[in-house]
Amino acid sequence: MAHGIPIMLGYLSVSFGIGIMAVRAGITPFQATMISLTNLTSAGQAAGIGVIASAGTLFEMALVQFTINLRYALMSLSLSQKLDKKKFTLPKRLAASYGITDEIFAVCSAQKEALTPAYMCGMIFIATAGWVAGTILGAEAGSIMPKSVTDAMGIVLYGMFIAIFIPPVRKQKSVLFTITAAAALSVLFKYAVKGVSAGFAIIICAVIASAAAALLFPVDEEETDEKEAAE
Repeated sequence: MAHGIPIMLGYLSVSFGIGIMAVRAGITPFQATMISLTNLTSAGQAAGIGVIASAGTLFEMALVQFTINLRYALMSLSLSQKLDKKKFTLPKRLAASYGITDEIFAVCSAQKEALTPAYMCGMIFIATAGWVAGTILGAEAGSIMPKSVTDAMGIVLYGMFIAIFIPPVRKQKSVLFTITAAAALSVLFKYAVKGVSAGFAIIICAVIASAAAALLFPVDEEETDEKEAAE
C-alpha cells in the first residue's frame, strides 16, 4: 500500500477530470462512480464516455474498449513472469488482473523480489480507492459548479495524457509520428469525414496510426536484445 500511495495521489487528481467529463455527458455521479470502479483505465473511460454521449452501440463500446485496453493483456503477460508461482493461484491471478494499469505495472516491474498476492492487492486497493474517490469528487463538483468552470476543469485529463507522452516523444521519433498521425486523422474525421461515430473514429485512428508507425519504424530485435542484456 505504501508503494501505491503516489499512484493514488496521481489518480485522485486525474479521475476528478473523469468525473466532470462524465457529468457533462449526462451521466449521473453514481453511474460515473460505477464506471470508474469497474473499468480502471483513464483512456478507456474517456473513450467510453464519448461513446455513451454520442449514443453509440454496445458493439461499438466493446470494440473501443478492446482496442484501447489491449495493452493491458501484454502487460499482464509480462508481469506474470514476476509472480510468486506458489502463492498466486488462478483466482488470485484473476483478482490481480483487475488492477493492471500503466502505473501499477511500472511499479511492480521495478520490484526485484517475486510479487506476492498481498503486495499486489495492497497496491491495487489503495490506487483504486484514489481513482474512485477522485471520480466521486469530480462528478459531485461537476453537478453543482457553473458550466464555465466545468469546461475549464475538463482539460485535466488531457493534461495527464500530454504529460505521459511528452518524455518519450523527445526520445523516439516513432512515438511523435504515431501521436501526430492519430491527431491528424482525428481532426479529419471530425471535420471532413461524416457519418462515422466517435467510437469507430477512435478505433480507426488508433489502428491506422499504430500500423503506419510499425511499418515505418520497425523495432530492431538484435538491438533490443543487446539493450536488455546491458540492463
